[in-house]
Amino acid sequence: MSVSKITIIQTEKKWYGLGLNKIWQYRELLYFLVWRDIKIRYKQAFLGVIWAFMQPFTKMVVFSVIFGNLIKINSEGFPYPIFLYAGLLPWEFFSNAIMRSGDSILSNVNLITKVNFPRLILPIASIGTVFIDFTISFVLLVGMIFYFHIALTNCFIMIGPLILITILLSLGVGILFSALNTEYRDFRYILPFLVQIWMYLTPVIYPVTIIPKNWQWIVYLNPMAGIINGYRSAILGKSVDWFQLGISLSVATSLFIVGVVLFKRIEKYMADIV
Repeated sequence: MSVSKITIIQTEKKWYGLGLNKIWQYRELLYFLVWRDIKIRYKQAFLGVIWAFMQPFTKMVVFSVIFGNLIKINSEGFPYPIFLYAGLLPWEFFSNAIMRSGDSILSNVNLITKVNFPRLILPIASIGTVFIDFTISFVLLVGMIFYFHIALTNCFIMIGPLILITILLSLGVGILFSALNTEYRDFRYILPFLVQIWMYLTPVIYPVTIIPKNWQWIVYLNPMAGIINGYRSAILGKSVDWFQLGISLSVATSLFIVGVVLFKRIEKYMADIV
């Protein structure tokens, strides 16, 4: 009498383990999902790559007219358009990344219910397309640097580490909201509202110096504040506030760990509730 073998496929029960090694094991799937999103975004698109330029450029022009020319916000002695764009560029990457990754689980229900793989790949892969947009938009920043005759200093090499910190924070917040979106569908509508409020609480269109010193410590608790100030320091040649950047890195790391732990906890019954 032959005995047939039964293979049971299930997620890892130890939800408190981050399990990031599995992401590397499924790196080919991660690459495929990133490439799929890129093709969907740019294939048969009327504007295509131009849209990656137009979106931040249009916001820069509108904000420059309103806040730079009419309200005349202090830009610390630099031309307001490039002062603004140096903060708008990382913010656009962050906001678009958390919006896409936050909705990544609910947008791939068919894949989740039919194939077994680390679900954490979905919010990570969704940031790939946003990073392509960021790279394209960065070309516009280089053009503005030459147009406004901004002298680059050694601080410009900080752009690389700042990009990594921005990705880490985007992953942390995005993974956190993708898990919450799966468990509570209300967060799908809360996230766009939260992003709008978060932008005005972040020194994107204004410098931190306009806030009274007694209250600036509240701004420093916002991890994007230190990141954006870091970008401005690297691009405009200002001194880097290492303390504030350290706070941003600490908060970004903490949010990433919390997001992954919560995601792993929900992952074991994710296919049943989507």
